Amino acid sequence: MLETFKGLIKKPQTIVGVVMALAFQVIFCLIWMTGYNGVNDRVKEFKIAVVNEDGKFGEALGKQLEGKLPFQVVSMSAADASEGLNNREVQMIVTVPQQFSADLKTPGKQAELKYTINESNPVTVKSAMQSAANSITASVNAGAAAQGTQAVLEQLKVPAEQAGATSSALTKRVDSEITFTNKIDGMNNQMVPMMLVLASFVGAMIMGMNVQQGVMMMKPGTSKWQLFGARMLLNVLSAVFVSLVGSSLVMALGGQAAHGFLSLWMFLGLFVLTFMLFAQMFLILFGMAGMLVNVTMLSLQLVSSGAMVPRQLLSDAYQSIGEFLPASYAVEGLMNLQFGGPAIGSEVVALLLISLISIGISLLRVSLKREPKPDKNTELSTDPVATAV
Repeated sequence: MLETFKGLIKKPQTIVGVVMALAFQVIFCLIWMTGYNGVNDRVKEFKIAVVNEDGKFGEALGKQLEGKLPFQVVSMSAADASEGLNNREVQMIVTVPQQFSADLKTPGKQAELKYTINESNPVTVKSAMQSAANSITASVNAGAAAQGTQAVLEQLKVPAEQAGATSSALTKRVDSEITFTNKIDGMNNQMVPMMLVLASFVGAMIMGMNVQQGVMMMKPGTSKWQLFGARMLLNVLSAVFVSLVGSSLVMALGGQAAHGFLSLWMFLGLFVLTFMLFAQMFLILFGMAGMLVNVTMLSLQLVSSGAMVPRQLLSDAYQSIGEFLPASYAVEGLMNLQFGGPAIGSEVVALLLISLISIGISLLRVSLKREPKPDKNTELSTDPVATAV
């Protein structure tokens, strides 16, 4: 067995396999540990919009929230806040209704703050905003309830000191109402964007590796342009079929599609094709060593795409990296198509641009590659005169 082991480890394929296993460990550890470092410290990048419908009281309440919350608190009109929420530029809307202060001062009546959260986001956004809503209600309840009760007691000619003591004993004057937009039906749907992106790029990597080996095994004399054209045709046909199977399975297993099956299939087909072209570009450039680059691209995209952690919480470096990688646009488009959100025109344009760049770089590399010389023996065997002789 020892001799067999020695013979096995001398095989190039064995060495490549061990190197790939090691590369996964090194690359993933380096990227994930640096990519998610300091995420909790960057929650200040989350933005909460305050829509004030209650005049000066609402303004004072907004300023109070600015000093107490670890997020950005900005005042907006209802229309701007709604648009920002739908575009994922705002993580939550806090609406101070017109009758809020009046209800607060009315004995026996509860004032109500309204919260709106967009579920079409990574799961961490929803949980963080729900926690923030509870914190805001508790904070406002502790301060505004006492002030409102004291004002009522003073209006009833109760001495100020007695009014303050009595009001501090009364709580729960403020209630909350949370509304969710673009609702997600279950954790299985929440994970679909990450699952489809992961499956698509890993599939593109493995396919690219095997296609590259197939190209290397083609008989001498095959034109490099014929090989390139055949590879591109295979990519297009495979993307159409693979995306059809993937989108059909998602829908059959209870997946959501706010804009319909056809839109989901077409967009999935586009980014699967982009992944194939992107992954094979490195194989065309570097040969089988391009798989190491693809492993790096896989890890970078999982971290920077926003599928698991919102991109706002990543460092500036990883946010910038994500803008040049297709997975970021695949995740955004999938969330919009599945759960609801803005039009996906910008995501489609970005994916098409990445595809064209990948094809252009691949074409340039193929054009610089020398055409393999046909084997002389093969030429003689196919020459009718030589055969006759």
